[in-house]
This record gives sequence, structure tokens and C-alpha cells, in this order.
Amino acid sequence: MRPGRLAEVLGEPPAPEGTWEHEAVYLSAAALRRRIAPGDLAAEVRALAGVVAVEVGGNGFLRITVDTPGDLLDDPHEPVDFPGPWQDLPRTWDNPGFVVRYAHARAAAVLRWARELDVPRAGFTPCALSGPHDRAVLRLLAELPSRRAGRDPGWAAYLPRLALAYHDAHERAPAVPRGEEEPGPVHTARVRLAEVVRVVLPGPERI
Repeated sequence: MRPGRLAEVLGEPPAPEGTWEHEAVYLSAAALRRRIAPGDLAAEVRALAGVVAVEVGGNGFLRITVDTPGDLLDDPHEPVDFPGPWQDLPRTWDNPGFVVRYAHARAAAVLRWARELDVPRAGFTPCALSGPHDRAVLRLLAELPSRRAGRDPGWAAYLPRLALAYHDAHERAPAVPRGEEEPGPVHTARVRLAEVVRVVLPGPERI
């Protein structure tokens, strides 16, 4: 279920809830804002392919569970246009500028390595991004549409969080084969994840 398609039905982007380690959930107050019956909107959402469940809360919020969080990578993504305090130095994990810039550079490096190691770019399988580190990055990427639609997106706090999650994924869930390992669907999926992170985060191609 692409969040973009979900937003079309809701009339606004939903916001992710929870960690997504075990299930991918969105919350939406669209029924309240549009002043329509939550049950009617819930029925429309349930009819969408990829929606596992829709619960209507006592406050009228919809709690929407989707089956494949990696589907969000199929939506278009744009860079976050935030100048921010992204100083390169000092190059330590205490400097959010370095954390963000280095994450962009690491994602760019993955794309270069993938070309060198012949990791297929075609055949992206969203369900291959099922590991906890992949899902942590997806969970943060899922915030982008609702943040962009809000009055105060909070980029200064958000971008370092996304960057740190990507650093963890880069180190613990490799996007390219190691040793004699052959490229597989998980590598193609993680390269696609790196591609989106590279687009979203500001920074240089190399550090």
C-alpha cells in the first residue's frame, strides 16, 4: 500500500504510529477534518489493496495497518529543503551536521558500489525490507508526507533521526553483497532504500 494512494482516499497524508518493528500502522484524523462518518471512510480505506486492517477509535481517528511498509519507496520523493546547522566539522556523532551529511554520502556510496557489484536495480521487491533496521528507516521516511503538510515540519530534529537510523541500517543490514555472496532481492531493495535516503537527506556525494 503506497501512502500516496492512501492519502488520496483520506484527503490528506496519514501519520505513522509506533516503531513498525512488527506492524506498519498509520493514524488519520481525516474523517474529523472532513466532517464525514469515520465508519464510511474506514470502509473506503479497507477496500484498498495492501490494507490489512482499519480500526475506528473512540475519538474518530482511523488506525490503518498495511501489509508491506516498503511500498512507500514507490512513491515520489523530494529533497528536504532545509539549510539547517549542517556544519561538516567536527566529524563526530555529536555533530548533527556531520551525522546528516555522512548519511547522504553513505547512501551515495551504496549506489556506486551497487553498480560495481552488479546489484540489479530492476525487480524491486518491497517485502524484502522486513528486517528491523530496514523497517526503522521506512518508519521515519513514512513521516515525510505528513511533516511536509504540517505548519512546523521540525526538520532540525527529524533529519538527524532519519540519518542515524540509516547509519544503523547501513552497518547492520548491508545493501551490497559481502564476500562470495550473490546479489539477491534484499540487496536490490536496500539499494532502493539508499536511493531514497540519498534524495531526502542533504549532503555531499563523498566525505
